[in-house]
Amino acid sequence: METYRVAKRSDSPDERAVPTPETYAAWMGQALELAAATARSQDVPVGALVVARDGAVVGRGHNVREERGDPTGHAEVVALREAADRLNTWRLDGCTLVVTLEPCVMCAGAAMAARVERVVFGAWDPKAGACGSVWDLTRDRLATHAVDVVGGVRAEESAALLVDFFEGRRLG
Repeated sequence: METYRVAKRSDSPDERAVPTPETYAAWMGQALELAAATARSQDVPVGALVVARDGAVVGRGHNVREERGDPTGHAEVVALREAADRLNTWRLDGCTLVVTLEPCVMCAGAAMAARVERVVFGAWDPKAGACGSVWDLTRDRLATHAVDVVGGVRAEESAALLVDFFEGRRLG
């Protein structure tokens, strides 16, 4: 059984709307598939998706920094952009951002700016994580939007993709 750490800044407005750990795990499975596909490229294997309140996936992304030469080409930003385009609004109220690696400062900030309700991630990032590891941007008392965080969902699988990628680069 996996352990989840929930970092809540505010109570959920509707307890019925909070997904189950099994739902988080299923969503993470989709993000892991996106990350695994990225692993065959030069980009770090991170996958993300945005899930609407009704459970529909409205945005998908994987890292494209190397592919596009875009410093903002993180999986989370790609998924948030697709969701905003699909929903025809930058306000992603009620949505959940699911990502295989704890978001960095830029991505945590983008999630907050998009007004997502929750961030669910797999592996913790002890070097650049901004949802509880290095920084805790999503719970900053000065922030204008509160984001609930669920970390460690399928963490071992998420971390294994990253370890395999970086070991392959060192050996190659």
